[in-house]
Amino acid sequence: MKQLVSKTLPNPGKPVSILDPAIPISDYCRIDLSTANWALKRVDLTDPVACEAYMDQLLADNGATVAYGGYLEKRNLYADKPAFTHGGNPRNIHLGVDFWAKAGTKVVAPLAGKVHSLRNNNTRGDYGPTVILQHEEEDAILYSLYGHLSLETLENLNPGQALKAGEVIGSLGTADINVNYAPHLHFQLIWDIGSYQGDYPGVCSVDELDYYQNNCPDPCFLLGI
Repeated sequence: MKQLVSKTLPNPGKPVSILDPAIPISDYCRIDLSTANWALKRVDLTDPVACEAYMDQLLADNGATVAYGGYLEKRNLYADKPAFTHGGNPRNIHLGVDFWAKAGTKVVAPLAGKVHSLRNNNTRGDYGPTVILQHEEEDAILYSLYGHLSLETLENLNPGQALKAGEVIGSLGTADINVNYAPHLHFQLIWDIGSYQGDYPGVCSVDELDYYQNNCPDPCFLLGI
């Protein structure tokens, strides 16, 4: 990934915006949504209203506009969603980084690329409107996934469409559009996307972790944050 990133980032070595570039990286703060965070025992994160209220308070307390984090976190956020808990082997380890911000916040492409696929994954607990970009440099191919977007985002993009680094992809959706989550961006990197179109697992079980950790590198390396 280092070779591809160094050749395709507009300013290698500097932090890269994933949301509206008018929001400086200094206005980002870290957030811990893992099962190890005892402060969350009093918050029902599965309730989008309660979750958004918690995010708003966290941002206010930190003087921030965006809260981010979550790579390989084990979470309780999916405990109420049957698709994540059936079979006795729960999928609760998060494979991307979430950026919690206001609905309508712009989402931008951190790397130049093209639209690989898009889809509205509108089952409760899924991504809602989702875009996947494909980035190529010589023989290296990397995919980036953007989940929980607005419906307008899907209306303005087409498969194969080229995007420059820093170009607006779309915007964050509201809780009703991104299927019962408080507004945020799920951002994930993928080496081998297989046959997936407009979708890819964003959460895995402990038994699957070795594979997905290798196939989905830490997005914070790409963004430099």
